[in-house]
Amino acid sequence: MRARRAWGSTRNVAEGQGMTATIARRPADQHVTSVRRPDDFDDFWRQIVAEADVIPLNPSMEPVPLRSTEDVETFEIQYDSLDGVRVSGWYCRPRDTYIEGPYPGLLVLPGYVSEPTLPKHWAKKGYAAIGVAPRGKLRSNRQYNPGYPGLLVDNIIDRNTYAYRGFYIDAMRAVDFALSRPEIDPSRIGCQGGSQGGALTITTAALRAGKIACGAAGAPYLCGYMDSAGFTHSWPYEEMNEYQRLYPERIGEMRETLNYFDGINFAPWITCPMHISIGLNDDVCPPETAYDVIRAMTNAEVTHNAYERCGHEAGGYWEGAKIADFLAKHLRPARP
Repeated sequence: MRARRAWGSTRNVAEGQGMTATIARRPADQHVTSVRRPDDFDDFWRQIVAEADVIPLNPSMEPVPLRSTEDVETFEIQYDSLDGVRVSGWYCRPRDTYIEGPYPGLLVLPGYVSEPTLPKHWAKKGYAAIGVAPRGKLRSNRQYNPGYPGLLVDNIIDRNTYAYRGFYIDAMRAVDFALSRPEIDPSRIGCQGGSQGGALTITTAALRAGKIACGAAGAPYLCGYMDSAGFTHSWPYEEMNEYQRLYPERIGEMRETLNYFDGINFAPWITCPMHISIGLNDDVCPPETAYDVIRAMTNAEVTHNAYERCGHEAGGYWEGAKIADFLAKHLRPARP
């Protein structure tokens, strides 16, 4: 679909040490990002991944009969991640009496406020599906719980302790859990999610490049953080605007830290097919930043759909079937 002028006609964008500047808002697909990739971005994340990779996964699975059906088995899972955090989640797979394996693995990644998905419907379609719950989500919040709002700005001026350092790795470690399961085909692991789940789809496909077969990201969050906070006064980015109002002297440090966590800077690492969904009237995750991240996926085959008169749902009424088809094409789910 043709990109149109995004919702609104002006924006406030944080610039350098100053607070905001108001400029005309271009059509979404013509936006030029203010994100800059730090010279040591690759080394920074390679070191963190190397630190995580030596941590024993210690995976566990506990059957949940109440959430299981005659066709789908449901388990509560746990595994270890950075900083000694024990991460939980849901794991749903077809019963072998319904569909025989091996199965493709599918990570279903959560939004900012929403709790991890119980992905039984994906298991019913032939996937071994993991509803990921990074630190701070239910069942993963005993050791770390910044709250919502709270996560987005927790330690936002320190790249070594910023909230999303561990959060991104927790999602990445779900790939390792999938690889530990003998019923999952290791060549057919994908990830999918909207908003924050879209951001985690991007970062996970980047951090586990070569192990992810495809990813579908709807209205991706955490791309162009500073631009997004200027484009919108909606939550969650309003957390950043509030922080800037309280600590205007920290804006430069915020920008420097966030460049290490921006999905746009992870995008060049992605090598698998990706599908991006965009709502051109999205006032939560501005459409400009979705186009920015698409342009940054220079090593991936990318398809996208942009919908006029659609907001943060990013054309979900139409996109649901298209995303299912995209995942099925690349992951080839098991059939009864």
